[in-house]
Amino acid sequence: MAHQFFFNPFILDNLPAPSVGFDVVQDLSEPRLRMYITSRGVKTFFVRKRVHGRDRRIIIGNYPDVDIETARGTVPEILARAMQQPVQRRHKITFKKFLNIYVTNRVRRNGYSRDKLERAVQRHLSQLFDKNLSDIKSDDIVAVISKIDGRAIAARMQEFLQSVFKYAIELGYVKENPVASLPKIQQVRRVRPLNKSGFQRLIRAISRESSPVLRAAFLMLAYGFAPKSQVFAMQWRDLDFNHYTWCDRPLSDAAVVLLQDLPQDSRWVFPGRGRGHLADPRVAWRRVATAAGIPNLTMDDVYKFLMRQVVWASDKEEFRTNMNNLLVEIME
Repeated sequence: MAHQFFFNPFILDNLPAPSVGFDVVQDLSEPRLRMYITSRGVKTFFVRKRVHGRDRRIIIGNYPDVDIETARGTVPEILARAMQQPVQRRHKITFKKFLNIYVTNRVRRNGYSRDKLERAVQRHLSQLFDKNLSDIKSDDIVAVISKIDGRAIAARMQEFLQSVFKYAIELGYVKENPVASLPKIQQVRRVRPLNKSGFQRLIRAISRESSPVLRAAFLMLAYGFAPKSQVFAMQWRDLDFNHYTWCDRPLSDAAVVLLQDLPQDSRWVFPGRGRGHLADPRVAWRRVATAAGIPNLTMDDVYKFLMRQVVWASDKEEFRTNMNNLLVEIME
């Protein structure tokens, strides 16, 4: 059951984030208004309603982008709209055109993540683009999904299509979801191989890397608490050594010491060939991981390991302290 209290800015600003998963709190002034608090400190208003026999959770928006009074005032309108039967649209629309509507109205991602989604859709779902949305059947979905190499990607594309058609039902373009009857694709979850002793061996193996750029970049994977795509694309202009931040995110002490010792003779912190930044040094990483005794370790496994261990805090200085404490604890 959700914890109940009167929502006000002081309380919401100081709500502690859970260590894992999310918490739910409920407003006493408008009991239908609730809020998710994730382990990353993101706070999201939502309402929960049983609509046409199904439980629905309707997102209003993130706090403080949406203030409390606006969220309260929006609840009756959202619930009334949710109870309405969708208008059945007689005119047809192609799958590609409807995708543009879906991405515009429903996809909430940053630029990099949105581009990645659009590339995946273009690569795996282009066979459906010219079909009318209402003409797509379960067999068409199966034919497209079966051509995708890799269970993980196939499962994500199937989930994406199910969400697209669910939205199409809400807008009245189709009556049934052709993906709903398909069995869920079973995935074999990969066990991430990194632990405390493996992390220590990895640091020692990285320190023996002959290339100074690769050595620094790989160490930044261990000290930066960020995925490889962001680490390799670091620019000097985004670093503030006076406040120990990178793009307004805190930097650990180990990362600051590492970065301050690097030459600033390029716009990129880790320059690659030509004028670009370091891209994807898989061969060198495989060599380092093998030397550390973890040959199946990926670069993003390091980021995942750190983010599972660190205690999240919305306050930058507190989070920076938690990062430093974790690195000290792991290296002991």
